[in-house]
Amino acid sequence: QVHLVESGGGLVQAGDSLRLSCAASGRTVSMYVLGWFRQAPGKERELVAAISADGSRYVADSVKGRFTISRDNAKNTVHLQMNSLKSVDTAMFFCAAKWRGTTNYSSWGQGTQVTVSS
Repeated sequence: QVHLVESGGGLVQAGDSLRLSCAASGRTVSMYVLGWFRQAPGKERELVAAISADGSRYVADSVKGRFTISRDNAKNTVHLQMNSLKSVDTAMFFCAAKWRGTTNYSSWGQGTQVTVSS
C-alpha cells in the first residue's frame, strides 16, 4: 500500500492556473502508477490523468491541452498542473495509486477541493 497526501487546491477564477501536488510514501512507490481523479457534485469520479514510473502518461480528453501531469520519482511526488481552468473543472481532486500492470487503483488520498468561479 501507498500513503498519499494531496495539496494545492483552492478557489480560483476562470482562466487561472493551479498546481496540485501529491506526496506518496511507501517502500515501492516507483512500482506504482500514480493518477489524479476528480469528482464533481452529483457526478461519478473520473480519471483525469495518470503517469507511470517510466513517464508514460494518460490525459483525459476533457482536459487535454490544459492539464499536465508530471512525476518526480526521487521525491515520490506527482503533480497536476492545471491551466485555463473552467467552472466545469470544479471538483474534489484525488490522488490515487495502482500497482503497475493492474486495473484498479488501490490507494487513495483524502482529496483536495478545487473551485473555479466564473
